Amino acid sequence: MLRGIGIMLVSAMVAFSATPADAQVKSSETYRYLNLFGDVFERVRAQYVEEVTDEELIEAAINGMLSSLDPHSSYLNPKNFEDMQVQTKGEFGGLGIEVTMENGLVKVVSPIDDTPAHRAGLQPGDYVSHLNGEAIMGLTLAQAVEKMRGAPNTDITLTIRRGDEQPFDVTLTRAVIKIRSARWRLEGSIGYVRITSFNQQSTILLNKAVASLKKDAPDGKLTGLVLDLRNNPGGLLNEAISVTDAFLERGEIVSTRGRDKEDAQRFNAKPGDIIDGLPMVVLINTGSASASEIVSGALQDHRRAIILGTQSFGKGSVQTIQAVPGHGAIRLTTARYYTPSGRSIQAKGVSPDIEVRPAKIEEIDVSKRRREADLRGALDKKGDADKDQSDADKAAAAPDTPVDYQLERALDLLRGIALYRLQQQ
Repeated sequence: MLRGIGIMLVSAMVAFSATPADAQVKSSETYRYLNLFGDVFERVRAQYVEEVTDEELIEAAINGMLSSLDPHSSYLNPKNFEDMQVQTKGEFGGLGIEVTMENGLVKVVSPIDDTPAHRAGLQPGDYVSHLNGEAIMGLTLAQAVEKMRGAPNTDITLTIRRGDEQPFDVTLTRAVIKIRSARWRLEGSIGYVRITSFNQQSTILLNKAVASLKKDAPDGKLTGLVLDLRNNPGGLLNEAISVTDAFLERGEIVSTRGRDKEDAQRFNAKPGDIIDGLPMVVLINTGSASASEIVSGALQDHRRAIILGTQSFGKGSVQTIQAVPGHGAIRLTTARYYTPSGRSIQAKGVSPDIEVRPAKIEEIDVSKRRREADLRGALDKKGDADKDQSDADKAAAAPDTPVDYQLERALDLLRGIALYRLQQQ
């Protein structure tokens, strides 16, 4: 029965896609391989040491076929399909990490803000080798993700490999992950907006953020905007296009090209810039992937924003979710996307205009250096009391939290542009 159905399907496909001679050759080869699959299926079913259901075998075979194509194609059983649909709406259960599979291990693309993974200090590029002491090697990505999911308030221990460090264990408590895909605040007269992922809320929250920042800015005037896409693993393509469109007046945003050239799609911006041409910096890093790279690549090509940070992740492929009635869905890589200048960032990433690596800022004590006021008899010399008060003010102003060096560089850049414009006026 299994072989018969497969052969009928393949025969139908061949009949519509090839000449009769070619179809006969391809059909013969396809029959041979389907017979091979059927033989192996029957042997496993009859002789494997433990009884395995037909459903388990078929799902594993389908998932193996898809996952062998690339790290992002996979089979979603009905439960996983439902979880995926919930996730794109901005709320789901788990640890809060976007992952892929590399060399048989789960690789962290990025932790999601304010989730168990983020609070535990997981970093982009970390590898997960064991779950609760059991090796991941041999599992598919979907199987590994399924093991990491679970009921809220239950614990799971991940064994992490990070660079040249010795492997170490991190115990996380699962939680219901509620993603607020955008956060914002004012830095003086400069707006700061962080988009943590691209889900159905992203464009709505971006517009709300910019309206709020304009309202609260000194004299109601923003002088620039920082869009923070660091550790943003991506999400919905239409949301990435919509967010990019918010800052462009015209031009192409992204194009997708698949196997059939006639299926190429181009997405263009509509008039209207929500910040009216103000200078803009986009922050990216290794954890910025997929939809984040669409946004940063388009704004870079149109010279609408300065891209600052480090090289992005390099996921330039498009996955289409195709429902299989009664059997979940498949996630299939169907195209590559290209920036407006025609760049494919697959396995390359977006290169920042200004490379700024994360760094710790250490203040240098210059209090012992002699100044004019320290010289005996100096004109207009201030009293020691003023000097003591100045030192006290400096101590009081010392930051209690680590300085975000990349963000500070972005803010300084925008302040410099604003000052230059003011001087030109």
